[in-house]
Amino acid sequence: MGTAPVKSPPRGRIGSPPQRRLSPLERARVAEIFRRFAEATADPRTELRYESPYTLIVAVALSAQATDVSVNKATERLFRVADTPARMVALGEAGLIDFIKSIGLYRTKAKNVIALSNILLDRYGGEAPLERAALESLPGVGRKTASVVLNELGIEPAIAVDTHVFRVSHRLKLSKAPTPDGVERDLMAITPAPYRTRAHHWLILHGRYTCVARRPKCAACLIADLCPSRELFLGA
Repeated sequence: MGTAPVKSPPRGRIGSPPQRRLSPLERARVAEIFRRFAEATADPRTELRYESPYTLIVAVALSAQATDVSVNKATERLFRVADTPARMVALGEAGLIDFIKSIGLYRTKAKNVIALSNILLDRYGGEAPLERAALESLPGVGRKTASVVLNELGIEPAIAVDTHVFRVSHRLKLSKAPTPDGVERDLMAITPAPYRTRAHHWLILHGRYTCVARRPKCAACLIADLCPSRELFLGA
């Protein structure tokens, strides 16, 4: 029996989003934004503390709707006693809660961390799988968490979109997409290839310390002259 050919989805549908195209002037502006970021911080890294791929996965999973500072305070104690899947499972859900109860959604996160640790022991010999599909299949590990892990470890260029990246991307007019997935697609399409492994961290750090939500520090911004939104905040 013959097989009918698979039809490609029409351009513009979710399965095949149109790539954003930049004018030469806009392409130069975007390249200059990232060139300045690179000049200021050549090798940006996550502010989450970790010791291994496994502890990175746990730290990123715990950081959802929580600050890196609060997660680091919790994991500093936690990873002394449970820095492998086996030790985490031995600690148990109730034991884990004692370490992370200062973090938002700690009960759900404890359940997910114990569940993913069991999966790592059962399916992967206690090792963290460093492949996107495998990571995203773990409890509490969605696309954003997988992107952070793969990018931080230098395995896959990825731009995870959190609230900081979303805000900065819109203010800089790098994207007009209304969803994190849409912003991610735009950023991956327009960020010059040499900068894609670091863009995620630059945008997060810029949003966390300079282009903050309520009173962006435009006077101290190294890309203020390249920002289309600057006039909105002058004198605020």
